[in-house]
Amino acid sequence: MSELAVADRVEVLVLVDNATDNLSSVPDSVETEVSRFWRRGGRLTAGNALCCAAHGLSCAITAWRDGVPKTLLFDTGPDASVFERNVDRLGFDIGTVDALFLSHGHWDHAGAMLRALDLIQVRNSGAAVPTYMHPGMYATRAMRGADGSVRVLDDVPTAAELERHGARVVHSREAQAVVDDLFYISGEIARVTAFERGMPGQVRRTADGAAWEADPLLLDERFVAVRVKDKGVLVFTACSHAGIVNVLKHARDSLAPHGLHGVMGGFHLSGSTENIIPETVNELRAFGLTTIAAGHCTGWRAIGALAAAFGSAVVPSSVGKTYRF
Repeated sequence: MSELAVADRVEVLVLVDNATDNLSSVPDSVETEVSRFWRRGGRLTAGNALCCAAHGLSCAITAWRDGVPKTLLFDTGPDASVFERNVDRLGFDIGTVDALFLSHGHWDHAGAMLRALDLIQVRNSGAAVPTYMHPGMYATRAMRGADGSVRVLDDVPTAAELERHGARVVHSREAQAVVDDLFYISGEIARVTAFERGMPGQVRRTADGAAWEADPLLLDERFVAVRVKDKGVLVFTACSHAGIVNVLKHARDSLAPHGLHGVMGGFHLSGSTENIIPETVNELRAFGLTTIAAGHCTGWRAIGALAAAFGSAVVPSSVGKTYRF
């Protein structure tokens, strides 16, 4: 893998997230959706000017180096109409996207991929979009209930479908530095903690399609990291099915000695994983994070525990927020 380049600065625009929050106070480095609306010349605050929250995640991560911006679209959220509405309401120039990354094979991150590619191609004169995928994320997945029933999850688009919409699909299980080496895409995340056990109850279709097999670990999940000048490494994790502590340990081990500055995304500490909140919070102390922008699947109990432990470092993610580093 190429050496990860140093970005002079980074800006993250949250295009899709579970929550909308324009009332809570934020530090100077974070701008809310409504503040962005007024700064862009908005004249009337109304529902038809605002974004839509949805169960999923999508962020536009822009890194500048020597005055030149490069943008990675990190997931697309669950639904094309939500994604397109939010892109429009936020005034995001989607034609500036240089590459697309899907963090793992779940519908709430992949549902708008085809529409996103269409929108990018309209604005970039039809140039192919490098699209980074793990080869193991295409299998049909489901959740098995306590009664043995199986609830099937929507598939992510196939590589052929993505390419028909303008993607240049790049498959890998290994770490990569992409887009002028400004973005680090991890390899498969090492599972080293004793308490982070993935997604209980998840199954996937066997290769022959005849049965279901256990799939709690989601080995296709990966994270993105950016190294920021004079700050350190920012980690972007969509769902942390590997466990947020495993994610950060892997990032620290892979990108040492640069150090970690912050983490952003879903920590998946809701529902069946709420029981590991105390251990997770305790383990996170070792990373010395300056920014913890938890959102999506983190859950309100975990965000409350994080805020109690880390104070002003916790700035929860919500749709339309802009984070500047």
